[in-house]
Order: sequence, then C-alpha cells, then structure tokens
Amino acid sequence: MATRDPEMPSHLRSLSARLLVLTVLFVMLAEFLIWTPSVSRYRKSYMEESIAKAYLSLLALNAMPEKDPGRDLSNTLLFHTDAYGIVLNRPDSRVLMLGREMPPTVDATYDLREATFFGFIVNAYMALIQTDNRILRIIGVPPKGNNTVIEVVIDEAPMRAAMLDYSARIFNLSIVISLFTATLVYLSLQWLMVRPMRRITRSMARFRADPEHEQSMLAQAGRGDEIGIAQRELAVMQEELRSSLRQKNHLAALGAAVAKINHDLRNTLATAVLVSDRLADIDDPEVKRVTPRLYGAIDRAINLCSQTLQFANEQAPLLRPEHFHLHDLLTDIEMELKPTLADGEASLEYRIDPNVVLTADHDLLRRAVFNLILNALEAGAETITIAASSADGRVIIDVADDGPGLSEKARENLFQPFAGSTRKGGTGLGLPIVADIVKAHRGSVDLVRTGEIGTLFRIELPADMSEAA
Repeated sequence: MATRDPEMPSHLRSLSARLLVLTVLFVMLAEFLIWTPSVSRYRKSYMEESIAKAYLSLLALNAMPEKDPGRDLSNTLLFHTDAYGIVLNRPDSRVLMLGREMPPTVDATYDLREATFFGFIVNAYMALIQTDNRILRIIGVPPKGNNTVIEVVIDEAPMRAAMLDYSARIFNLSIVISLFTATLVYLSLQWLMVRPMRRITRSMARFRADPEHEQSMLAQAGRGDEIGIAQRELAVMQEELRSSLRQKNHLAALGAAVAKINHDLRNTLATAVLVSDRLADIDDPEVKRVTPRLYGAIDRAINLCSQTLQFANEQAPLLRPEHFHLHDLLTDIEMELKPTLADGEASLEYRIDPNVVLTADHDLLRRAVFNLILNALEAGAETITIAASSADGRVIIDVADDGPGLSEKARENLFQPFAGSTRKGGTGLGLPIVADIVKAHRGSVDLVRTGEIGTLFRIELPADMSEAA
C-alpha cells in the first residue's frame, strides 16, 4: 500500500478557523453585555451634565445685580445649556427661567433620584429605538446643591445622537479587541493543538499504510499535557503493534513452511514407523528396550506436525449452535478420555447444576473443555474437578486440578501460540485454541489461580448464542 499523508482540511474549514470565528462572536457577545450598562450609564451622565449646566446657568443669573437681566441673556444661557426651560426648587424659593412664552409639550419625564439600574437600561434602549425627537423633562439634584432640585426641559435627539456616537466607538473598539484576541487564540491553537494533531494524524496514516516501517513511528514528545500524553501512548501502541505484527508474520511464515514440508515429513515419519515395526520383530533385549521410546518419539513428532499444520491453516471457528445439556458434553469428553483414565492414575469429578443448558457449538465447546482437561492431565494432575453454574443468562464453567501449577514462563505467555508450553514435546497450542473457541462464542476464559494447590481456569459464556449475536 502506498504511503501518503492524509488530506488536511482547508484553512477555512480547519479547527483554528472555526475557533477564530467563535472567538470573535464570543468577544462581541461579551462586549455587547458590557455595552448595555455602559450606554445606559452614558445616558445618565448626559442627563446629569444637563442638570449641572442648568444649575450653573441659574447661579450665574442670580448673581447678577440687575433684577431683570432681560430676555436675551436668558435665551443665551438656555442656548448654551441646550434647554427650553430650567426650574430651581429650594425649600425657601423657586426660580423659573423660560426661553419662550410657553414651553413645548413634554413627552416624557425622568426623575434621576428614583431611577434604578435596570430602569436606566430600559430607558436607554427606548431612547435608541426612537425615530422622532421627544421633549424630555429631567429632574435631578445638582452637584453640591444641598436641598436643591433642578428641573430641565431638553430635546432627546442630541442625547440619542451622542449615545449612537458612543456606541459606534464601543463597537469599533470591540472589533479590534475581538480580532486581536482571536488572532492570539488562533496562533496559540495552531502551536499547541493543530500542529501536534496533524503530526499524530500523519503518523497514524503512515502507520496504517506501512506498520513495519520505522519512519511511520511517531516521535515521542516531551510535553506533559494531554497532547503529549496522547503522543506517548500512541507511540507505545504503535511499537507494541509492530512487535505483534512481526510475531504474527513469523507465525504465518512458519505455518506456510510447515504446510509445504508437511507431506514430505509425513512420508519420512511413515518410513520410520515401518522400520520401527521391523525392529520390533528382532529378538534382542536392547532393541526391545529402545523400540517403545522410538515409537513414542515418532508419535510425538507426528502429533506436533499435525497440530502445527492444523493451527496454521485454521480460520476463525464457524459456529453451528445447538441446544444441549452441559452434562451431556462432559459425558462425551469422559468417554474420549476413558483410555487415559483407565489406569486409575487420574480421575474426573463433577459439580454441575443439572439445569445448566447451552445453545452453542457442541463440538467446538467440547474441544475447548477437552484441551483444558488434557493440559491438566499432562501436567501431572491426579484429580480434575469440573464445576458449572448459570445465572443472568451466563454459564460459568470451572476446570480445576490439583497439579503443580503453571510456571512463570507459562503464565507470561498464556494463550500465546507456540510460547505457552513448558512441557517437553508440547506445542503450546492447547490454550490458544481454547481462547479462540471461547472468543467465537462471545465469552471469556481466564486463569483464576495457579500454584502448588493446583490450577483453575474459568470459562464464561452466554447461555444462548442466538441472543448474544
């Protein structure tokens, strides 16, 4: 398979671009939440400033020595105050300054002494959505004006224009801040996440194309964050997979080689059997003594060759489920082991719930349990106990023996073909075959315990394969 890098998304569809857009939107949303109380505060300050200017105008008017300053001076003061009329209320006096004979009709009155935070926000929005000019009557207390209340009548249009100008400045500043922030986030994301993730993606694609090539391995990073941990774990996983692939390739090559030489090897062993038969007819004590050993060696060689070839050519087990009692399956196994158990050196004991029934492949399951029992017998066990029970739609089969237990090497290579046997002449295929059969039944097989008191293997299966499928 050709090695090629995966096609990366365009910049507009990349993770960084999406985060850039989201950052701009989120910053603008945050700025909007900030702008809302700010513009209401700006409107309040505008009205307070109108109160202050009106108060200063009245103070200037009262400070004049003339009793009647004249209409022109009043209009000039009102013009610079942007007001139609001003009223000064004190406990002992009331001063009124009007620019016209009759003031315009007031559309809305706002008393700054009684306004609330949310009230300012609502009134600010109402002012912004107005299309026509309104005449406002503002009531408030001037700065440093003890026991003084000022009423001023003004146009709303200049205030709304000032609020819109203020909002435009806030909006422009928000755009600059959001773009600056999003750019920093974009660059940070590229450096911290996107580039490492692209390296990981390229490494995964190259490893998929050529798992055994050294350049497909991901170089481990020294980062201590989640990306660094992911890179190290991926590198370890790739190395373990490469080791497993090398081992499986060696096993596949071994299976192919055994398949090629199996025929010639069998012929050679058949010739050896014929020669052994003729040796058995020789009336010589030494020949008669060594002939059984020769027969045993030839039988072991034939058995090793047959099992190796069968395992190499065997595909995933094809299940033929049928309904049967577990006790019937164990009876068949006992009949098959009868020649081995006839000498009385070993025995089988059962502790089986009579209600345990299975819907599974009878022959394959018999082979799995048979392999466990045979392993125990070959290890030197004298008593093999088989217990079975069912609960919650699962069947548990325990195969226990009183043998010497598994060696450390056998435990390290448990269920590994050609590696788990420590017995002379053993192939190490018994437990891998058991594992394959149980796995095909969607079950599990585990080593529960092993040691001087014996070994216990546990098989757990669904009671009905048709429901587990």
